[in-house]
Amino acid sequence: MKGRKVPVPEAGGPLLDAFLALSRARSCGPVGPNPISWQDLAALSQVMRMPIEPRHAKIIMALDEVWLQETYRDRRQPPESVKTLPPVSQHPISAALLDVMMG
Repeated sequence: MKGRKVPVPEAGGPLLDAFLALSRARSCGPVGPNPISWQDLAALSQVMRMPIEPRHAKIIMALDEVWLQETYRDRRQPPESVKTLPPVSQHPISAALLDVMMG
């Protein structure tokens, strides 16, 4: 992620290739890239006729989780001149609060 070359074990090559293929095809939302879905992983396995064992699927999804954390890490910090609200409300959710928020 930071431009460093990391040796990939030979056995991990197909898993990394699958992750990269899924990552290139990932969708993006209004705030950035979305996670790889299990449906996308199943579709890749079916289309490429590449059986993916459950432990391999977990590895691919773990790679995606790390990728997303790294991608969004810099976006979490607003510029110094921007006033921000706390990430979690101090008020419990109630019917009245929900009515105010949803209209």
